[in-house]
Amino acid sequence: MRGSQVPRAVVIALLACLPAMEGVALGSSRVLLATTTSAANSGLLDALLPAFERDTGVHVDYVAVGTGVALKYGENGDVDAVLTHDPEAELAFVRRKFGLARIPFMQSDFVILGPPSDAASIAGCRTAAEAFQRIAAKGAPFVSRGDSSGTHKREREIWRAAGIEPGGRWYVEIGQAMGTCLVMASERGAYTLGDRGTYLARQDALQIAILLEGDPALANSYSIIAVSPDRRPRGNHEGATRLIDWLLSPEGQSRIAGYRVKGRPLFLPVAPPEGKE
Repeated sequence: MRGSQVPRAVVIALLACLPAMEGVALGSSRVLLATTTSAANSGLLDALLPAFERDTGVHVDYVAVGTGVALKYGENGDVDAVLTHDPEAELAFVRRKFGLARIPFMQSDFVILGPPSDAASIAGCRTAAEAFQRIAAKGAPFVSRGDSSGTHKREREIWRAAGIEPGGRWYVEIGQAMGTCLVMASERGAYTLGDRGTYLARQDALQIAILLEGDPALANSYSIIAVSPDRRPRGNHEGATRLIDWLLSPEGQSRIAGYRVKGRPLFLPVAPPEGKE
């Protein structure tokens, strides 16, 4: 499953088969991770996980989905850990005893992307909310992921801050992952909200550019949560704990800091002193 982005129905079918395999094929040497698409599409996980596996002997299989779906897999006990970027939803996940602790370990940022012609003139805006107001006032095309991902939820927060309920022909929700959203925005000459890592990894094939960045409202925090053994009694809790400990370790944090795309660092390690919230 590593790195795969297959239809959700197929993913659910694959995950449904895994608990029966654990005792024979998975054991303590394999961990099942549901991760947000940005951590996968940016190439970060494929850079980190081989080092973790060499250090620990534990192999990680991951499926890349939106944050909302990843947390649902955790709630259902389909995976050993979830890596997501929606603090509010993560805290609720832990409060409901689906996960043991929300552990922030890195951050990146969102950016507002659009055609270089910038018909809505957002490049001079100071805040993301102001940019969204200009896009709506112009009726400029905007492509939304519309998939309950962390990115989609942040987009909705910005619309609320702008005092706008988006709708109409100019606003299109596609219910797809970030990569598809970027391609559609590029093809339509539209604006969109995206994570910096996925955009930079695909920039050469796109006709959209970063038009607004740096607003604190665009900060993007990532956390990892071990799924509660009560939700996944036959899972690999020990392996999930080892993965979390490694990500928080000097080795893991150094590798996060050193990961670059086109010469630019994409993620800032932010492991808390206590390791947990």
